[in-house]
Amino acid sequence: MGAERPPRPTRSDFGHWSTATTRWADMDGFGHMNNARYFELIDTAIDIHLQESVGAGGDDPDTIGVFAEASCRFFQEIAYPRPIDLGVAVERVGRSSIVYRVGLFQGTDDAAAEGRVVVVYVDNTDPARPATPLPEVVRATAEGIRR
Repeated sequence: MGAERPPRPTRSDFGHWSTATTRWADMDGFGHMNNARYFELIDTAIDIHLQESVGAGGDDPDTIGVFAEASCRFFQEIAYPRPIDLGVAVERVGRSSIVYRVGLFQGTDDAAAEGRVVVVYVDNTDPARPATPLPEVVRATAEGIRR
């Protein structure tokens, strides 16, 4: 018997918001948005959050965040052509990692999809890219939308 599936998220579960728009090229031959596009939107939502919250203060080419794990739960189809609200929340802040949740919403208070991403910060000056502590400005921003 497996673990119980978490409930479908709602808008109140997220602390940072941005908007994207579906494009004709996002859709596949069956009229569904391509799975790869969901992951692009999840990545974009996290990046917008960081750019709006940290700006250039988070840009350090020696210490970078990389996706170590990514998943997506799908609840309803996302339609074309319509805007998508992207909500970002932080589930966990560790020594060198952040677990983000991103909700994709289209016209309802219930998420159409929810992504979960583990971002690990690494030393980009070392070819082995070992984990390194989170930059303090990134840590503070993540704590600000922790739910």
